[in-house]
Amino acid sequence: MQGADRFFSNQKMKLLCRDDHCSVYQMKNETGDGTATCYQVYPGISVLYNDYHISSCPSRKFENEHIISINHCMEGRIEWEVSDGAYLYLASGDIMLDSSVTENKECSFPLSHYHGITITISVPEATDSMSDLLDLFSIDLSEIEKVFQLATRPFIMHGDIFPDHIFNELYHVPEYIRKEYLRVKILELLISLKMIDPSTIGETRPYFYKTQVEKVKAIMALMTANPEIHYTMEELSGQFDISVSALKHCFKGVYGTAIFTYMRNYRMDMAATLLTQTDESITSIAGKVGYANSSKFSEAFKSIKGKTPLEYRKIKI
Repeated sequence: MQGADRFFSNQKMKLLCRDDHCSVYQMKNETGDGTATCYQVYPGISVLYNDYHISSCPSRKFENEHIISINHCMEGRIEWEVSDGAYLYLASGDIMLDSSVTENKECSFPLSHYHGITITISVPEATDSMSDLLDLFSIDLSEIEKVFQLATRPFIMHGDIFPDHIFNELYHVPEYIRKEYLRVKILELLISLKMIDPSTIGETRPYFYKTQVEKVKAIMALMTANPEIHYTMEELSGQFDISVSALKHCFKGVYGTAIFTYMRNYRMDMAATLLTQTDESITSIAGKVGYANSSKFSEAFKSIKGKTPLEYRKIKI
């Protein structure tokens, strides 16, 4: 586990426990916490099961190591700073290949929620220790980097294009056979990459620049701090000096949904919490989430939660 230990110690993650099969690391800061369960399936190749409820994390540092990473996002959203002030986003179902030779080091979770798998491959160590096995299956790790042009930027594709059963099966492996199963699936994954033509399958994701991302995050913070206020796009555009079109495009890029859809869901989640954790009247709760008319609030709540506020309160008691 020496390679995994270096990787996690560089991310300031605490080792919680370890046995013959895996190690469990914890990341914790003022924005939340999360765990990564790490299996070293071959020398130089590890599989990490990520379970994070956190919005920010330390920079990745590889200490001059040559690493290929394959990331699969099952739930949530990942924000990557891929160059000076430029960001890319990984959504649910997406797969991203990247390399430590790029400056893709900053990672955070805009929705404060992320579940997924990361496969880390130390190219020199795996090539040296697994040469016979890699040769048997005609797997060339350096060629993978070259074909997907990982030296220039990450490569992103959606799981419905790639053989997604490979990742889906990894989430449901019985523990008693997990390490052996992972060995088989990693080889299948690396072989499957050879079938992909990046020029026809890869998705070109837009970059969002730091100034825009910071403005969008400030807008989100303003709106969620004042859910009773229904800001117009023009008001937000003027207050934060960002065009309406850029605001719409960047907000959806960062948070994965349109700005008003995001706030509608946020308001209904807040209302649901107030309904189940307080004795406040439905009229009072409606006002707190921006509805002067309780009937309109009930209609909006039911469209999101499937039940009226009163029905929801009764069921959750």
